[in-house]
Amino acid sequence: MTDAAILAVPVFSTLCNEAFRLRRAIFVSEQNVPADEEFDADDLAAHHVVALADGEVRGTLRVIHADEHVKIGRVAVDAACRGHGIASAMIDFAMKKHRSVCDNRFYLTAQSDKVALYERFGFTAYGEEFPDGGMPHRAMKNY
Repeated sequence: MTDAAILAVPVFSTLCNEAFRLRRAIFVSEQNVPADEEFDADDLAAHHVVALADGEVRGTLRVIHADEHVKIGRVAVDAACRGHGIASAMIDFAMKKHRSVCDNRFYLTAQSDKVALYERFGFTAYGEEFPDGGMPHRAMKNY
C-alpha cells in the first residue's frame, strides 16, 4: 500500500459511491450493522471524505454541519489498510477543513474500542455507553 491521498468528494460522485460501497462492506457485512441503519438522509447533505491508496478508496468518513457543532461520522477503513494512519489522516483533514464552521466544535459517537483514536484529536468521552448498530458506543466532543 502506498501513502493515501485524502480528498473531499461530492455526494453523487464515483468516489463517493465507492465510499458507500466500502461503508456497506465494513459496517453491514463485517460488523453486522442493520443495512437500514447504515445509510440515511444525512448522507445527501453531508460532506464526504475519502482516502485513496493504490488507486482504490480505502477509507471514508462523513461530516455534517449542525447548529451547535460539526459531527464526524461513519469513519471506515478497509480491513487490509488498518493500522497505517488512514483514519487519523482523514480525521485531521476533516477537522482542518471544517474547523471554522462551528468555532472548532466537533462531536462524534465512537465505537467504544475506538475512543483512544479520537482522544488523540482532543475529543473527550461523556455520558454513558450506549448501543448503536448492535455495538457499544460513546459520545465524544472536543469542547
